[in-house]
Amino acid sequence: MSKSGVAWAVGGAAALAFMPFLLFVGMAAEKPEDTTGGGGGLNTKEVPKEYVSWVLKSGKQCKEIGPAVIAAQIEAESGWNPKAKSPVGAEGLSQFMPGTWDTWGRDDDNNGRISPYDAGDAIMAQGRYDCALVDEVKPYADGDNILDLTLAAYNAGPGAVQEYGGMPPYDETTTYVARIKSLISKYEQAVGGDVKIPPGAKMAMPIGGDPTVTSPYGMREHPVTGEYKLHTGIDFDAAMGDPMRASLEGTVIFAGWSSGYGNRVEISHGTKDGKKVTTTYNHMSAITVQEGQKVKTGTRVGAVGSTGYSTGAHCHFEVELDGEYVDPAPWLGL
Repeated sequence: MSKSGVAWAVGGAAALAFMPFLLFVGMAAEKPEDTTGGGGGLNTKEVPKEYVSWVLKSGKQCKEIGPAVIAAQIEAESGWNPKAKSPVGAEGLSQFMPGTWDTWGRDDDNNGRISPYDAGDAIMAQGRYDCALVDEVKPYADGDNILDLTLAAYNAGPGAVQEYGGMPPYDETTTYVARIKSLISKYEQAVGGDVKIPPGAKMAMPIGGDPTVTSPYGMREHPVTGEYKLHTGIDFDAAMGDPMRASLEGTVIFAGWSSGYGNRVEISHGTKDGKKVTTTYNHMSAITVQEGQKVKTGTRVGAVGSTGYSTGAHCHFEVELDGEYVDPAPWLGL
């Protein structure tokens, strides 16, 4: 089972005691809406076509684990290699250890055998185990981190989640959770239209839940350069891999790398009161849209990260009027 498993094993005696529960140990971390496990549809273009139907089916076994999560885990664990076998004995697409496979494996493809090397058997077993872990971690979830704790239970065992009453404080585990969540962006089909602009606002929040403002718009000392200058947007507290979503329908006019902003997306929203309105989404760990793409309010544009001039994962959101930065707070109803 791999690098992840070795690092976890040395994370502490408590974690070690629950090693039999570990499902994956691959190469490798949404606020309320994320409890659905990346609620958008599957971006089938990113999934090998022979596995699409199984990923979709497995991602329907419980509402917390969608098909994009299933796909992200498979990439991290085996790189879509059905014959994969790790040095410690994890097998197949989903990298099951033999003991765990004995519990969760079934003949889902009805070919007369139960094998972790059969794609249908492995992918369906993966979803079953995911959903079982969801039930185990629910007592320790605060309502918006079920997916995080489920992924943590993969990596450190459900007993570690129980011991700490939430996310285990293991660096390897938080890295694992961040990796899977950043990959979800790749496999989740761009969706939107289910996000409503709240009363008193002109735009929806770019991230879910009720995030804390960690740095408002205005003059400040830049945390990286030390220069006293205008902070051109609002920073919200957010975890690595959390989805960043379009605050208003529009057209993507830039999606790529931009010096100090790192991974950046710019969306044109036409004109409001005679002025051109643009929003930007910055420092992302992943971009999930492309230039020219039409987006709806709530379409995922990428994932929270710390690229460019950044001291840690956060959501940096900007609003421009006729190319000039303005305070996003009134637009968001803050």
